[in-house]
Amino acid sequence: MKLCVILTTVVLALLRSGDASLLVKGPAGPVLEGDQVTLECVDTESEFNMSLVHFEKLSRHMKTWYRLDVDDYSYYFRRCFYYDVDVRRENGRLLINLPRIQMWSAGPYRCVVDNATEAMINSTMTYTIPVQYMREVSVYRSGLGSFTRYFTSLQDLRVSLGDDVELECSTSASETPQYFWSKEGEDWIVPSNKLKLEQVRDLDSGKYTCMAQHPSVESLSKKRTISLTVMPEDASWYETTTGRIALMASAAGVALLLVILSMTAFLCRSARQRKGKGPIDDHSQKKPIYRSSIESLSSTTGDKQPLV
Repeated sequence: MKLCVILTTVVLALLRSGDASLLVKGPAGPVLEGDQVTLECVDTESEFNMSLVHFEKLSRHMKTWYRLDVDDYSYYFRRCFYYDVDVRRENGRLLINLPRIQMWSAGPYRCVVDNATEAMINSTMTYTIPVQYMREVSVYRSGLGSFTRYFTSLQDLRVSLGDDVELECSTSASETPQYFWSKEGEDWIVPSNKLKLEQVRDLDSGKYTCMAQHPSVESLSKKRTISLTVMPEDASWYETTTGRIALMASAAGVALLLVILSMTAFLCRSARQRKGKGPIDDHSQKKPIYRSSIESLSSTTGDKQPLV
């Protein structure tokens, strides 16, 4: 009995050590979206034939591990999601090359021996690629003109003299970015994604820049610059950015209303025409026609039976 326990312990220890010897090596520093990344499966103990080892990738949405180097019925499905994955075997080495890594290529990878047991697979060490990214910065006017966010990001903002202006910039990133506002020709910096200007004057006109900085990667930053113009006191309301957008929205609403009214009138007219063209009701054809009647035709027959 003791001998069986000892043998079982030794076998499990060997299996654990064998699983732990398969490691995935990747870049040590941060990985930016679009970088070229190469992963290698390494047997630290030289216990496995690398031709019997394959790479697997975890699908975040389906919560399933997929083999990346086999041509079976799921090959085309995997290529739809991991089409940029290039698995190579060179001189006994197992490599994965990602020419331009994207967010869908990020996540856990692992090395697994063919025909491995469930216990061996569960104890396999994984390597996760943390892809850092940041999208372009958008700037819009919040508050009264918050509907401007549904249009393109602001480039030229025209406001009325004395208005309160609040600018807000935003972006999407792998980590919550830090925001900084600055003005061309000024030495102040506002560490916020919002910039408030109360009762703007002519001196407030100029170019304002919002910069988004990634908290972990110093080289990853985006910025957006807009031009703020304070209109003179006698300027018309429709000359401002808010006025122009209101006119565009009103014009679009009027055009949509005209289309709806035109379609309604067309449908109503078609319905009336169909109603006016009812079935022909010829009452003369519902009574019999006799030979001696006015409706009858001249005939040499002498019957008195109805013709119809």
